[in-house]
Amino acid sequence: MENILVAGASGTTGKQVVKLLKSTQYFNPVAMVRKEEQQKQFKKEGVETVLADLTEDLTHTVKGIDKVIFAAGSGGKNVVEVDQEGAKRLIAVAKMANVNRFVLLSSMGADKPEESEVLKDYLRAKQNADEHLKQSGLKYVIVRPGALNNKEAKGTIELKEKLNKRGEISRADVAQTLVKALNDDAPYNSTFEILEGDTIISEALNELKN
Repeated sequence: MENILVAGASGTTGKQVVKLLKSTQYFNPVAMVRKEEQQKQFKKEGVETVLADLTEDLTHTVKGIDKVIFAAGSGGKNVVEVDQEGAKRLIAVAKMANVNRFVLLSSMGADKPEESEVLKDYLRAKQNADEHLKQSGLKYVIVRPGALNNKEAKGTIELKEKLNKRGEISRADVAQTLVKALNDDAPYNSTFEILEGDTIISEALNELKN
């Protein structure tokens, strides 16, 4: 089994990612959390954890790790330090540890942050993190969903490098997409947008070419 570090494991999407990883026979989740009470909760569920803060040294988080999912976010409170610099810190140590794949949860609009009045700073932070990962030399997948909702998973999405429209998608389907993007046969070095749709997630990914 491959060890998958999940940054942002205690977040709404991150929890679903951990649960999905735990249910597979291929992946062993390692939940990266900031607080000891979060650590205790995951341990109760039989999930390995590592205690770390994205604003501090992260070298210890990638020991024995094969792949990374970065699903962390500051909720708009500290976008530069967490969403941007936190991602960069984890990318740097992942590179040093020869991590095999880095899956980054970004956001639709991160390619053109200047077009958003309200989310400009958030999207610019995401864009900077995305670009840093692309230049890192790591195998990467950058997933840019539309607006997130809490509906149940459909297991189907609409996926393109650029969808040229707005819309929503459930966190559950985003989590499934992040996990499926870890597979060795899934395309890598790719950046794409996702919304609610009718294509099975694995098929939508396979339509992308390396």
